[in-house]
Order: sequence, then structure tokens, then C-alpha cells
Amino acid sequence: MPRLSADRQHSVRFELNGREVEAQAEPRMLLSDFLRHVLAMTGTHVGCEHGVCGACTVEIDGMAARACLTLAVQVEGARVRTVEALAPGPGRLSILQEAFRRHHGLQCGFCTPGILMSLDIFLRAHPAPSEIDIREYLSGHLCRCTGYAPIVAAALDAAEKLREADIIG
Repeated sequence: MPRLSADRQHSVRFELNGREVEAQAEPRMLLSDFLRHVLAMTGTHVGCEHGVCGACTVEIDGMAARACLTLAVQVEGARVRTVEALAPGPGRLSILQEAFRRHHGLQCGFCTPGILMSLDIFLRAHPAPSEIDIREYLSGHLCRCTGYAPIVAAALDAAEKLREADIIG
């Protein structure tokens, strides 16, 4: 990474949801702010701004990451996926999103993008998770509305549907 100067903006180039992007960011700009305010990717929500709630979870090079703890300049050359990448097309939902709809896995919806991103990554690596596996994996996400039961039910349902569709495992 080139040496950064605190008094000027820096060009950041990376792959965002399958397409190359380049934009300017100040060295201390958080990825969450960069995505929302510079690139207009408002699906990534900002909750606690301390990496605790998980609302800002995105995928960086195949790993779940908190966008509020990542500087925009740190994704130079990386592959970043946001919740906008989950739907297979306009007006369509992914299997995971459809399971959330079917099981009422969201209420206010504020935490949902981060939970969806984490579960998408988790289910690709763990095609047949148990309820305990899902609850442990989601322990880093805070949801004040659902009580987590519908989220876990949606995740279990999505895992089954993904296996049936032979998308994972």
C-alpha cells in the first residue's frame, strides 16, 4: 500500500459486488462511510460504530468483516461484497433472503443486512449447520426486535433449500 498522507484524499480501487470501482477517500474514512456516502451502497447499516453490533458486516476477500472497523484505504485491491450483491436480480430475492421473508426473520430490519452477509458466508462454508452452530456464529450480532428465533429458523431453512438446490454442500 502506498504511503498515505493525512492531508489529502487517496484513490481506492477494488472490486465491489463483482465490478471494479475507484473512488477517493480520506485516509481515516471508514469503509462503512465510504460505501454509504461515496459509493451510495446504503444497504450496509451503521449501528454502534465500535464493531459490536454487526449491522455493518460486509464480505472482504471471502471473510466477514465489520465495515465500521475497516478503513476504506484498506480494501485497495480487495474483493468486497455488500448486501446488495445477495439478490440474484432486480425484484428477486436470494434463497437466504426469501427464507428471512418466509420466517419473519426481520422486524425493523436495521440489523438484517449484517446478519444476512454473515449467514451467506457461513452457509457457504457450513452447508449443514445445527441450530447451535448458527446461534454461536450469530453471537456477534445484536438484534433488539426478533429474539433471534425467526433468524435461526430462516438460516436453517435456507441451509436446507441451498442443499436441495445443490448450491452448497
